[in-house]
Amino acid sequence: MATFIGAFPVLPGKDDDVRKFAQETMGRSEDFSASQKRSGVTKEEWAFQQSPMGSLVLVHFEANDIEKSFAALAQSSEDFDVWFRGRVQELTGVDLAAEPEGPPPEIILDWRA
Repeated sequence: MATFIGAFPVLPGKDDDVRKFAQETMGRSEDFSASQKRSGVTKEEWAFQQSPMGSLVLVHFEANDIEKSFAALAQSSEDFDVWFRGRVQELTGVDLAAEPEGPPPEIILDWRA
């Protein structure tokens, strides 16, 4: 199982909207679960982090193939996935349908008991 951990910037004035987006996403749990299944994601967590550089959404998810998971979401025409990508772009400025601008985050420590 591969792991993705990334920080998505929250656009100014969108802190409350990000929290509402998380609630909306979980309110559509059947659609979200189906999207995750299509993307091969088995676990996903979001955390809201305020920092001196602005607010961030920290995303952690697990899947067999991270790149395939992003590609599946990016290319999907399912209503939920289109809505989800649009909300992410509206709140963070990140276009999940676009090619990544750089390499994925590098995990530099992974300790387990």
